[in-house]
Amino acid sequence: MEKKHTGQCACGNVQFGFDGDPDFIADCYCKDCQKAGGGAMATFFAIPADDFTVTSGKPRAFHYTANSGNGLDRNFCPECGARLFTSNLEGFPGMVFVTIGSLDNAAGIAPKLEMFTSRRLPWLHALDLPQFPQMPS
Repeated sequence: MEKKHTGQCACGNVQFGFDGDPDFIADCYCKDCQKAGGGAMATFFAIPADDFTVTSGKPRAFHYTANSGNGLDRNFCPECGARLFTSNLEGFPGMVFVTIGSLDNAAGIAPKLEMFTSRRLPWLHALDLPQFPQMPS
């Protein structure tokens, strides 16, 4: 059965889908996200794990312990290396965090908050969204 939202890596080897509309959508400036994505921040959203399905290919997971002390698995394509989603998040059990850039169509999915703004690089400007210097509670 086709999913409402679909995504894939750069080479198309790993594909996934989900039906729910994300509610928690964030720009994150934490050092973990900067290192993992190689950029100034990461934009991701949360989906319940039971709604998220890998439909093609087999992503490779890298287990990582974040600065919070919680473990997580960063999943990427073993062929092209594109980062796709994070699973097995100890701090957010039952959720998958999907990178917005991996979606086939991200129209209508926009950040609702910015977090770890204390780590935002000085040349970046805040969006007109709620701002959190650390993790929102």
